[in-house]
Amino acid sequence: MRLSVEAVLDYWIEDAADVLLQIEVAAMPDQKLEAQDLKIWTDTPLVAVVGEDGIGQRCLARGTGNFRAEYRAIVTIDRPSIDIAALAAAPPRALPGAIISYLLPSRYCESDRFEGFVHAEFAGLEGGVLALAMRDWVRQNLRYEGGTSSGVTTAMMTFADRRGVCRDYAHLLCALARASGIPARCVSAYAPGVEPQDFHAVCEMWLADGWHLLDPTGMADVDDIARVAVGRDATDIAFMTVFGRTQMNQQQVMVRAL
Repeated sequence: MRLSVEAVLDYWIEDAADVLLQIEVAAMPDQKLEAQDLKIWTDTPLVAVVGEDGIGQRCLARGTGNFRAEYRAIVTIDRPSIDIAALAAAPPRALPGAIISYLLPSRYCESDRFEGFVHAEFAGLEGGVLALAMRDWVRQNLRYEGGTSSGVTTAMMTFADRRGVCRDYAHLLCALARASGIPARCVSAYAPGVEPQDFHAVCEMWLADGWHLLDPTGMADVDDIARVAVGRDATDIAFMTVFGRTQMNQQQVMVRAL
């Protein structure tokens, strides 16, 4: 699968402020960048830093007044389909050290509060079968509805409201997975077929000896998405963080299969 990716961020920044962007496709073995171009209208030099877990790139810029960023890329996705149900779980004692943090609660994924629910709802299931059952539960029990959540909405709040957007679905699935003993991280991505077109959020779980993507919204085929960033929750994978006051003028994302 080859994807064409375009993203435009146009914001008004009231006072001079630093801006942290994560909108570039990550170069990884299963997704290869053929071409990319990032333009940011600013008078100060850009500073690039590596993303969480060494995946992707964060870009620090300085903005005041009108701040605009344009990104374009062509990426080839070469990700073999995996039978998730056939994968075994990895016990905590067998996990690489860097994976342990994805078993723990985080700001938006209060996994410790879901342990009772997970043990009752998914009793007897383990490994990939459990991962798929949790994904399906989130997909079937939440209603996708824009404007129903905000930057403070947590997995527990989404669980209570039973609605949200892709970020909320990913938070809830990650929280359920961690509560069951499966490491899980949030992933920001570009995905064809998502309507309305926007930055997309999915979940990645550590099964057997590697990370495996799952989309609880059902909007995207995980074999065709391009990862941007990974992390504990939206705190780590936000496409744009402004350390000051800002207002959106325009935001546009377009992902097409070539």
